Amino acid sequence: MPAFGSGLLVLTAPLGALPRRAAAALEAAAGVVAGPLYVHLQPGLRLAAPAPRPAAPPADPALLRALAALYAAAAAQRGLDLRVLLGPGHRLARPPRVLLAAAAEAPGPAEPVQLGLRHLAAAAYGCPPRLPALLLGGPEDAKGDPEEEPEDPGAALPDFLDVAVGGTFDRLHGAHRLLLSACCLLARRRLLAGVADGDLLRHKVLQELIEPYELRAAKLREFLEDIKPSLRYDIVPLADPYGPSITDPDLQCLVVSEETRRGGEAVNKKRLENGLPELSLYEIFLVKDPDHSENEEEKISSSSLRQRLLGTLLRPPRQDPALPLRPYVIGLTGGTGSGKTSIAKLLGQLGAFLIDADALGHAVYVPGSPAYERVVAVFGAEIVNEDGTINRKVLGAKVFGNQDRLKSLTDIVWPEMAQMVKEQIREADAQGKAVCVLDAAVLLEAGWQDMVHEVWTAIIPEEEAVKRIMARDRLSEEAARSRVRSQMTNSQRVEQSQVVLCTLWETDVTRKQVEKAWDLLQQRLSQDRST
Repeated sequence: MPAFGSGLLVLTAPLGALPRRAAAALEAAAGVVAGPLYVHLQPGLRLAAPAPRPAAPPADPALLRALAALYAAAAAQRGLDLRVLLGPGHRLARPPRVLLAAAAEAPGPAEPVQLGLRHLAAAAYGCPPRLPALLLGGPEDAKGDPEEEPEDPGAALPDFLDVAVGGTFDRLHGAHRLLLSACCLLARRRLLAGVADGDLLRHKVLQELIEPYELRAAKLREFLEDIKPSLRYDIVPLADPYGPSITDPDLQCLVVSEETRRGGEAVNKKRLENGLPELSLYEIFLVKDPDHSENEEEKISSSSLRQRLLGTLLRPPRQDPALPLRPYVIGLTGGTGSGKTSIAKLLGQLGAFLIDADALGHAVYVPGSPAYERVVAVFGAEIVNEDGTINRKVLGAKVFGNQDRLKSLTDIVWPEMAQMVKEQIREADAQGKAVCVLDAAVLLEAGWQDMVHEVWTAIIPEEEAVKRIMARDRLSEEAARSRVRSQMTNSQRVEQSQVVLCTLWETDVTRKQVEKAWDLLQQRLSQDRST
């Protein structure tokens, strides 16, 4: 477990050496720092010299390549909050608790280097003078550095007064940070950052797991003001692909990637239609993800990060003294077509005791059951078949589209089903089962989350759900879509869930998700037993 909540890493090697050294430096730092890791780049600085003075490297292509190397290396350290600073002279949002340097860049006795680190951190960022200072790695780490490619002494990045950029900026990752750093190097006065929201998120992969706009904007501002506080930052929500980029007369440059260049060209077309000059389009390269899985993108992307959240614990389990410690009860829910039943079967194969709420729903209508007479009394004898059983299709027709009638039915049926569920949980305990899964489409609507320790939700995009329902139930597209939209939305379910799963991809991907969720659950249960 890393010992410090934040840290400042000072790198003094030539920028050309960073692509080779970045991975080792960040891996060592990630073992020490749990929170934000700030990086101060100052090639050629001698930390052991008396009172080393902070300075920023020039804004040139070599710096941009160094930034790309650092943020690409950070991708291998999942969860590392890397912030490469673009200039000294300000206090940081999360003050460093430890100072770090690479031993290979500071040969000789450690004490003068540690003193130099403290002096530099105090002068550049107002850090307290007695922070712990550590040297990472050994002197041999610098051996074998390749020859640096000579830089064009006249090379420099273009600069503009006002620069614009747009994106979703969900779970601010290395590619975002490189893009934003490039913007900050190009801008002299202002950066306009548009953050996608509303309908622009509708077709994003796992859009239910995208952070709220307010949180994304707050994280974006903190990062930008940390790396270069001298700029003015205007952060605005984007309800369409253009935002203020087609109406702001002061903008001079739009930063794009290979994927978004066509969008930049569309912006310029709109500006010309509005009587405004075109923006310079500055293209930044994409950052490869060294650890992407088979169904993820090769580049670092928010959609891949959201996929990695599937099966993990998104919020703490419920702490309710009324819940039995054993068995541990998972409430599994999801809309029609979500693949919930296939997930339940996989959990059963892994050792869970399964409770099928749909089967209990059939049992509750059996003649002689507590609910039978009350349902017939409320909805009439016409719902009864010749053999005395309740015709659920006729009953369904009576309540469909009528919220009052539906509530009358569920007020009778759901409490009886809840009692059956509790009996099944006691049966699981009697069988010595450690985990019990309640497979219930209406788990949240019925308020049964009070009976479970965790809610696990299966989600699927609406279009895929409609296709599945049409194929399974032989319904028209209109009827299938109406059925989907009559239910609780994916987002409403996710907001109340501890774990989210998605069956959008191949069955093997779903199986791996479920196994991951099960393994993490076993770890949680093991920790609970040991405390």
